[in-house]
Amino acid sequence: MSVGVYGVYALTNTWFVARLVGETALAAVALATPLLLLVGAVSTTVGVGAASLVARALGAGRTGHAARATGNAIVLFWSAAAATTLLGLTFLDPLLRLLGATAETMPYARPYAAVILAGALVSTGFSAIVRAEGRIRFSTLLWVIPVAVQIALDPLLIMGLDMGVMGAALGTVGGQAVSALMSMWFFFGQPDRPYRITLAHLRPRARTIGAMVAIGAPSFLAGIGATVVAAVVNASLATAGAAALAAFAVCARVQTFITMPQTGITQGAQPVVSYSSGAGLADRVGAATRIVMRSTVLYGAVACAVVLLAAEPLAAVFLGPGPAHGDAATALRIVALGFVFSGVAPLVSGLFQATGSPRASYVVSIGTVLVIRLPLVATLAPFGPTGIWVALASGDLVSAIAAVGVKRWVRRPARAKVMA
Repeated sequence: MSVGVYGVYALTNTWFVARLVGETALAAVALATPLLLLVGAVSTTVGVGAASLVARALGAGRTGHAARATGNAIVLFWSAAAATTLLGLTFLDPLLRLLGATAETMPYARPYAAVILAGALVSTGFSAIVRAEGRIRFSTLLWVIPVAVQIALDPLLIMGLDMGVMGAALGTVGGQAVSALMSMWFFFGQPDRPYRITLAHLRPRARTIGAMVAIGAPSFLAGIGATVVAAVVNASLATAGAAALAAFAVCARVQTFITMPQTGITQGAQPVVSYSSGAGLADRVGAATRIVMRSTVLYGAVACAVVLLAAEPLAAVFLGPGPAHGDAATALRIVALGFVFSGVAPLVSGLFQATGSPRASYVVSIGTVLVIRLPLVATLAPFGPTGIWVALASGDLVSAIAAVGVKRWVRRPARAKVMA
């Protein structure tokens, strides 16, 4: 439910830009989206890695280890965020040109991307650590309240203060800042905690940071992979014009909204699996895995059917009559076919992270991008936008098959060891 709320914001933000600024601005936002994905990948890496350590430590009754993991996560996040902001702003124009920005879209893409990169300092991923402690209510508020702020800021900044795409970016960063403040209050101001974070816990420990990065790195690499795929798609569509880019922007936002509950299923499973793994409850780990695997496929099938039926009206919500509207409706119908299995590969990767098995998670998160998604996009891009839509949908299906294969391959040696 929490990540679904963010999906609502992704849709409203797209609507405000498309309707209040224009289709060219929406195309520019699509070009800059990989940078937003990159910023998110940094925060998710730290959050997921720390959450796995915290939940397993609490399951084993080691509260001191949990406090050290959280303290080191805070220090690591702000160090990485500062580096992201500095490097991103230094090389902003070359990055945008690499992502396909043209003379038409650059005036919109530059201010949007600059604000997003500057806001990396408050793009926290600490909700994962809150969930790791079982504090689901506060974790939900950590999403709902900032998103409500973002939705309120968008029309005020875009239209009320006439800030255009910069206003859309400031709305996003404003909500992130609220999330950061709420997280700091939770860790340092709330009295009812299973552990207290002291200055000693903030001192970087190579072993703790190493384990955190090893576990969280698949999320970062998956985010980098999504960034690269989006960049390749943008570059391929840029030759087709702003209408095709605007169509992809709408399709990407709808897909974000539709697949957010699948992300939520993964995030909901991780603390249960991590805690149970730390407590030595193997049967509970297996039961949770079966439940979430069935749930993500069932939800994906329902989402696919809904989007197939509602592709035209969904496109009409964001775009007026014209080429972009037709392209968006076509893209939604084709990409929706991949929704059935789109949650499987991220789920398998996330479960490996939850149990402290980063190597298998690397294989799923990176392998599906390098071996499946990118080759499909590169192969089908010459067939135009339709070829790209087919590549994205088929990429979800083939990635799911590969992820399940890796999962079974990893389980086979474990079973053999138990029998021996």
